[in-house]
Amino acid sequence: MNPHPLIRRLAAAAAALGLAALLGPGQAQAAYPDRPITLVVPFPAGSGTDAVGRIFATELGRILNGQVVVENKPGGNATIAASYVARAKPDGYTLFVTTNTSHSAAPYLMKNVPYDPVKDFTPIARGGNLPFILVVNPKLPVKSVQELVAYAKAHPGKLTYASGNSTGIVAGATLARRAGIEIVHIPYKGTPQAITDVVGGQVDMMFTDVASGLPFVQSGKMRALAVSTAARSSVVPDIPSMEDAGIPDFDINSWNGYFGPAGMPPDVVRTLNAAINKLVVDPQVRKQLAGLGFDAFSGTPDDFAAFVAQQLQLWGKLIKDAGIQQE
Repeated sequence: MNPHPLIRRLAAAAAALGLAALLGPGQAQAAYPDRPITLVVPFPAGSGTDAVGRIFATELGRILNGQVVVENKPGGNATIAASYVARAKPDGYTLFVTTNTSHSAAPYLMKNVPYDPVKDFTPIARGGNLPFILVVNPKLPVKSVQELVAYAKAHPGKLTYASGNSTGIVAGATLARRAGIEIVHIPYKGTPQAITDVVGGQVDMMFTDVASGLPFVQSGKMRALAVSTAARSSVVPDIPSMEDAGIPDFDINSWNGYFGPAGMPPDVVRTLNAAINKLVVDPQVRKQLAGLGFDAFSGTPDDFAAFVAQQLQLWGKLIKDAGIQQE
């Protein structure tokens, strides 16, 4: 005997409720990610952030069982890419790997930044630090920071320094101010072209990330004088610190982190944060990143949010002290 239609409907409803209970909240919907994720990089291909970002993209795809596609949007001290991400749909499918350039320095280096580095983004996770080194063209007759300072004082206004990002801009201006020398700034859209011109002798020197610069140092095409921090870096321990090199109170480091547009779903943020924390402790991934001169580590979204706010103040002071703030 067939059951009454009402009984059949009640039974179907009960079965559906039971399935939902077994799956847990939100699991009846499509799992994240169910389509490719775009990871926006604010610097050109070949830059340190690009190289590191591509490793993270591959590993995130593996952990999430999905695909993460890198998209480069260089220019404007990383503000072009930052503006693009800030305006994207906050669904977890447009992410941003960036540095202090877009979120700490650009608001002070530029008169108008079309986004709020805190309010317009969802902080997901730190990625780590990318140490910077001071490099010179090997034909320049200097082998230490002190020899560079002496040469600059003997040839005022003759030395030039390139930059491909905010760290390069601020470190160069800070060196000039702290050492009392006059060097001419030559800005570039990205690090690869800046390095090309230092190697070619069109520009004398620059501060560059280890990932981009170290291969040229190892091949003898550039000479490394110091890391841009007060203490030596564990990534390149043989290169003196700025403190070792005789420049006191010089401590500039480049951080790396992951954001999405403001208003991302908390469960998606948790998923991405857990994946990033997993990959930065993977021995093979750490070895790969260390080969680029990248010091990988992470933490919680709240930790990262607090760090971003603190770095915004710190870089504001660095830029004001260097005398390069744009009002």
